[in-house]
Amino acid sequence: MGFNIDAEEADRLALSLDVIEAVLSDPALKGWDGFGIVVQAYGQRAGLVIEHLYELATRLDRKIMFRLVKGAYWDAEIKRAQVEGMEGFPVFTRKQATDISYIGNARRLLGMTDRIYPQFATHNAHTVAAILDMAGGMGRTAQDYEFQRLHGMGETLHDIVHKAEGTRCRIYAPVGAHEDLLAYLVRRLLENGANSSFVNQIVDESVPPETVAACPYAALRDQAIVTKGPALFAPSRRNSAGWDITHKPTLAKIDAGRESSDTTRHAAPLIAGRKKAGDKAVPVVNPANGLSVGSVANATPEDIAAALDAAKPWAAPVAERARILNAVADAYEAQSAEIFGILAREAGKTLGDAVNEVREAVDFLRYYAAEAVAAGDALTARGVWTCISPWNFPLAIFTGQIAAALAAGNAVLAKPAEQTPLIAHFAVGLMHEAGVPATAVQLLPGGGLVGAVLTSDPRVKGVAFTGSTATALKIRASMAAHCAPGTPLIAETGGLNAMIVDSTALPEHAVRDIVMSSFRSAGQRCSALRCLYMQEDIAPKLLKMLKGAMDELTLGDPWLLSTDVGPVIDAPAHKTIADHVAKARAEGRVLHEMSVPQAGTFIAPTVIQVNGIGDLEKEIFGPVLHVATFKANELDKVITDINATGYGLTFGLHTRIDDRVQTVVDAIHAGNVYVNRNQIGAVVGSQPFGGEGLSGTGPKAGGPFYLPRFGAAETVALGSGWNQKADVAALGQALAKAPAGMTQPTRDMPGPTGESNRLTASPRGPILCLGPGSDAAARQVAAVEALGGVAVACEGSVDPEALATLSPLGAVLWWGEEDAGRAYEAALSRRSGPIVALVTTMSDAAHVLHERHVCIDTTAAGGNAALLAEVGRA
Repeated sequence: MGFNIDAEEADRLALSLDVIEAVLSDPALKGWDGFGIVVQAYGQRAGLVIEHLYELATRLDRKIMFRLVKGAYWDAEIKRAQVEGMEGFPVFTRKQATDISYIGNARRLLGMTDRIYPQFATHNAHTVAAILDMAGGMGRTAQDYEFQRLHGMGETLHDIVHKAEGTRCRIYAPVGAHEDLLAYLVRRLLENGANSSFVNQIVDESVPPETVAACPYAALRDQAIVTKGPALFAPSRRNSAGWDITHKPTLAKIDAGRESSDTTRHAAPLIAGRKKAGDKAVPVVNPANGLSVGSVANATPEDIAAALDAAKPWAAPVAERARILNAVADAYEAQSAEIFGILAREAGKTLGDAVNEVREAVDFLRYYAAEAVAAGDALTARGVWTCISPWNFPLAIFTGQIAAALAAGNAVLAKPAEQTPLIAHFAVGLMHEAGVPATAVQLLPGGGLVGAVLTSDPRVKGVAFTGSTATALKIRASMAAHCAPGTPLIAETGGLNAMIVDSTALPEHAVRDIVMSSFRSAGQRCSALRCLYMQEDIAPKLLKMLKGAMDELTLGDPWLLSTDVGPVIDAPAHKTIADHVAKARAEGRVLHEMSVPQAGTFIAPTVIQVNGIGDLEKEIFGPVLHVATFKANELDKVITDINATGYGLTFGLHTRIDDRVQTVVDAIHAGNVYVNRNQIGAVVGSQPFGGEGLSGTGPKAGGPFYLPRFGAAETVALGSGWNQKADVAALGQALAKAPAGMTQPTRDMPGPTGESNRLTASPRGPILCLGPGSDAAARQVAAVEALGGVAVACEGSVDPEALATLSPLGAVLWWGEEDAGRAYEAALSRRSGPIVALVTTMSDAAHVLHERHVCIDTTAAGGNAALLAEVGRA
């Protein structure tokens, strides 16, 4: 019996070869010649693989089978290389190059028949003819090799060859249930239906015979038609560099850099003009083992006062600021191994997560630099910004907030999360070394007391915050009491993120994306999946597969490449999550959970049964997935329940029904929607990230509306005032009856092949125009409507207290005296629910519009038809 192993995925090729060598080396299999390997000619390493295994067979005195195929997942390999920022591709980018590779490797195999039995799987007559010609010229008989074809395909070709040449032909066919084979069959249809396919061309009478039989050598062109990873966002900026952690030499280099950086570190305030600062040092511990990895001296009140006094907007020309921000990005990449080490020890980041974090930080720097250059003189600084970042993305979000503020020419007071000061200190050091002035970015590590001071000083002209909804509301209230009315707050908060999987979804893809969305980064992403809805028809099978996939996860030290799930950030986080799981366990609702290491703050990935998302009282920020089922006719109710939570950050959908995709996307209230893929890992400039409702204020980070919020807004003439009071009851009715407004034209965002990324903007809700005065109110209405928003104008003065309850409100415009504005701010800060901004200048697009991004994996149905067609046209 023959047994062939596919070495299909390029990122697993080295691992596959290790397994193959181990099997071939087993003495128990000596004398059996039925072991075979499948090699894909589109892989640029195909020849090296053949040479390596031929040498192995010779050394072991074995004979093996070699099945040579063109390749099955070309589009997926192209997409992966682009997404990961690789300099090149593991596969050839032209079909003719693959055809040449196939012929060249066929010749190589025909020269190795002492140890290899070649098997040529092809439906291309030109390739068959080339093999017959080479075999004859090399003295090989028909018994030295065989051809192979797929059942139901290429029958005539292979029958003719078999009769004329006496060659062997093996017929192979996929075996399994219809639902399991559908994706395979769809892929075959897409591949063979592509313009470039021999199977398609041979039956197309419009294609001349000379084209069908053309020599691939003559047809090959030098240029590649597929965009490489580094040029994915050209010409505006260079994509972040990628690190292929499946590549042994890359891993060795990373490990050497991480080990050399394994030192005890110290973080302290970095304040312009001060050499010594900070309070008594306290230890920083590794959440994986509780050991100290360094220390931090938190900022004192004196440090904060000194930093506020020293802060100066960055007055350099925009081109110079952009150049330096790009230099910071280069420094991040150059120091990547050291950064990976800090992220692992301080934040519990696995290597894969650390790589993604560095790439996102680099993308933020280059994206905002490019956006600032494009804006030119239209973008001017507001002044001093406070940037408060979280521990779950201690480099990426920390850098993104600062980069946007600096790109607009502001000064920044940066407060990192209390748990992760070491990486922040290292990052700001690189910024200073690259040329960012010490007065333009200052570091103030510490806890809530530091943040409270930095959001309550009247000299602060804006705050960027990522963290909990409760903390965002406290910051809103503090700013209302102390900062100038209209001071912008950009808050990105949490979510009760849901995913719906219907009965048409591919179970394997859905489970892959559920596991990644729920448990990657130990579930500590604000975008992570919290509540899974499964159509009841497929729930038992899906749950069984999910449990099996969870059992394959490895929990442990994030320093190790084998680790899939690391620790949660600290003991308080651990207790909150563990208490939630314990309660569910006592109620008999835990469906599956794993074991955890003895040391460290680890939480076992856990699945908990719920009736629906309404059972979730709050966000559980860890590797805990809540699951519910729904009937086929209950989809609308599920969407209503999800929207009713008030959160709107991320949402996932797995389905193969196009109409359902559109229906659900139109109905769901979420800032980022992902279809047939995981719902984490938004890419800067491709998938702008941010939520609505209780999940944030907007504008989206890494999107076109974000940077303008950091610039000075257009000033306006103050209104003349009102002579009468407004009818608040009538105003409430007007707000309630305001039209929904029109969605703005969809914007296609750049991104990798095999993915659709589209950004739309629609009215937030009615924008209340307070004037003061009818003339000012009219100007406000005109400004809102010019941006595509919906405006409701007052006809008199409104008592500030009314703003605490009037609803719905998208935002409030006030072009009047500061004292009245402060009273309006105070009332708005007392509202429950989403944060409502007071705008005292000309409004920008993000004040009046919600941004919603939809990302669709277009390869999920079995292949990327658009890419295959593009190649065929080239």
